[in-house]
Amino acid sequence: MNKHSLLEDDKKVSFTKKDIKVLDKQPLYKGFFKCNKYTFKHKLFAGGWSPEIQREIFERGHAAAVLPYDIKNDTVVLIEQFRFGALETDQSPWLLELVAGIIEEGEQSAEVIQREALEEAGITIQSSQFIINCLLTPGGSTEHVDIYIGSVDSTEAGGLHGLEAEGEDIRVHVVPRETAYQWVLNGKINNSATVIALLWLQLNKDNGLKL
Repeated sequence: MNKHSLLEDDKKVSFTKKDIKVLDKQPLYKGFFKCNKYTFKHKLFAGGWSPEIQREIFERGHAAAVLPYDIKNDTVVLIEQFRFGALETDQSPWLLELVAGIIEEGEQSAEVIQREALEEAGITIQSSQFIINCLLTPGGSTEHVDIYIGSVDSTEAGGLHGLEAEGEDIRVHVVPRETAYQWVLNGKINNSATVIALLWLQLNKDNGLKL
């Protein structure tokens, strides 16, 4: 089969959720987060079905995140907090991140970013623009996040925030947009949602903003 034929075949293959069969689901753990073990099979590109596959899937709910942006001063608001999972990297586990929170049952993501902006940074989102829904680690987790850009007055931001009951200890930073972008390029900012939001802002600040 030549390359042209392969490309033609690729165009014909379009799988959906209907092409997966979940055969079993076993709860493994339920605490602050939960984990389930699934047995499933799925259709194959070459035709037919895969053998039965088992995966332990981390399920922490879905989230909403916002990059607060002060258009007038061309600054962004980032929060800094400890993340245990970042201990496996060579950098500090205190990460510079977006304002974010879990979407509770009955909530809309646009409501979550308003709530979390007050809790985590002491600021009000004046208006917001949806960017993308992003799967963070689909190989092992069902979590996805709605990412927004939010218009704010960054002069209101600063200090220490977070809910003690949730173990939050958050420091707020107001950073020139260009500085934050350079931190993405040099790896100082290395968590996916924040990288996506800052790259989007850099690409769209002149003609893609609708705040």
